[in-house]
Amino acid sequence: MPSAPDTEKTRAPEPPGSAPVVSVRGLRHSYGRGPDAVTALGPLSLEIPAGEFLVLVGPSGCGKSTLLRLIAGFEHAAEGAVEVFGERPEPGGRAGIVFQQPRLFPWRTVGDNIGLALAYAGVPRSERPERVAGLLDRVGLAGTAGRRVWQISGGQQQRVAIARALAGGKRLLLLDEPFAALDALTRERLQEDLRTMSAETGTTAVFVTHSVDEAVFLGSRAIVLTNRPGTVALDLPIGLPRTGAGPDELRGLPAYAALRAEIGTAVREAAG
Repeated sequence: MPSAPDTEKTRAPEPPGSAPVVSVRGLRHSYGRGPDAVTALGPLSLEIPAGEFLVLVGPSGCGKSTLLRLIAGFEHAAEGAVEVFGERPEPGGRAGIVFQQPRLFPWRTVGDNIGLALAYAGVPRSERPERVAGLLDRVGLAGTAGRRVWQISGGQQQRVAIARALAGGKRLLLLDEPFAALDALTRERLQEDLRTMSAETGTTAVFVTHSVDEAVFLGSRAIVLTNRPGTVALDLPIGLPRTGAGPDELRGLPAYAALRAEIGTAVREAAG
């Protein structure tokens, strides 16, 4: 996703010391009722400040995706509170969402998929072509607006999904293992592009992954969840440079190896 002039209308970043973008307080969440109830999460509390790239990592079934759905507003907490920009989250609200599969409309063009999201965001029809072009340029797909979804690769489809999630000036990006189904090379390229984009735009992000390496490479902060019910086993600031270091240089840093080891150990212990 090369850097390019942004034709999209952007908002100023949140000032230092402002309220957190996401606040989770005393969260407990269960599925089912009575003796058959399964507690998926909790107790759990955390805050995500503006501009942070938070990565959730942990064993399968620990509640990572459940927490993301609660932040997205697809579900509501059984106990406690989840707030996004100080409000109870609702689907289609102030967060852009990218799933494991792109979930694009195959009968629409690439540009129309993004344009539909802009329409839902209330962007006037006359402004949409320019906004679509700016978003596609941002994710490295300039000139593809007229293509059909089936005419682009799986990695390119995920780029379109990210562009769609950013439509309407969303300040919060929620990503649920968006690169899991891609081949290793495409996955690495998209990791690099997403990391660069987040550093350039200051977008707040919550990213779910099973990969320790992905957590260290992408995150400015990593949270490891325990086995069900998911609670915080490790809350670790990453502290690696967000700009000025290439992927190979970054992965070659001693601090990178140390962070991988610390998070990997926490994940194995959480799984046990």
